[in-house]
Amino acid sequence: MSQDTPYIFDVTTATFDQLVLDKSFDQPVLVDFWAEWCAPCKVLMPLLAQITESYQGELLLAKVNCDIEQDIVARFGIRSLPTVVLFKDGQPIDGFAGAQPESEIRKILEQHVVMPPPAEVDPLQLAQSAFSESHFAEAEALLKQILSEDNTNAAALILYARCLAERGELGEARTVLDAVKSDEHKADLAGARAQLTFLAEAASLPDAADLKARLAQNPLDDEAAHQLAIQHLSRQQYEAALDGLLKLFIRNRSYADGLPHKTLLQVFDLLGNDHPLVTAYRRKLFAALY
Repeated sequence: MSQDTPYIFDVTTATFDQLVLDKSFDQPVLVDFWAEWCAPCKVLMPLLAQITESYQGELLLAKVNCDIEQDIVARFGIRSLPTVVLFKDGQPIDGFAGAQPESEIRKILEQHVVMPPPAEVDPLQLAQSAFSESHFAEAEALLKQILSEDNTNAAALILYARCLAERGELGEARTVLDAVKSDEHKADLAGARAQLTFLAEAASLPDAADLKARLAQNPLDDEAAHQLAIQHLSRQQYEAALDGLLKLFIRNRSYADGLPHKTLLQVFDLLGNDHPLVTAYRRKLFAALY
């Protein structure tokens, strides 16, 4: 039943005073007296662990295996399992016997332990999450707020440009990207520029249905294959685009002066090196090259 973290640990007769009594002068320590044969103990322990973690270090959880640590059981007169005792300033100050619901346990703890304030969420991370889920308007609103406070934030500028691009404001998106002065975000900047390129190209191409019809009539129509990949990219259908580009590269790598290879590299820039599709298709491209 071990699930130790920095805030949760097993204690023995030899370590009890140091790990429970001494530590309880710095923050309260909840001691869970349990045994392997005790079914309610096995239900309660994960709940106590979850509650302890929610306190982010303001509360510790010590676990005493009563089958092994008989001296501690006798020392504190434990008569039934599970029993949970809260220690503070070296003394037992509260507790309960038997499994309890989370609400009741928290009521006991809130009298003795201060719940830390919720961690602040980085608005840029929120914007990135919204963008990745195609909630572009939500992302754009967050980014405008960030940029109103700091209009030189390179990461925010790049993502804002991508939001503009997604709603067709390609010229404005380019202007925003041109305002990025930081060298720290070269990969993101390359990806954003690739996105603008694909969206601009797609606007002047036949639609996807027509291109698919051409390929149905002639699977070796290299121009239609490449244009369909661009259309896929403009709709964020990245796997379909990469698959089409790789097949075109394998079939005719010299098409339009090596355009399939160049476009594949642009897609890698767009998605970033850590994207699983990039990892997979870099491997496939390497295999095709060598």
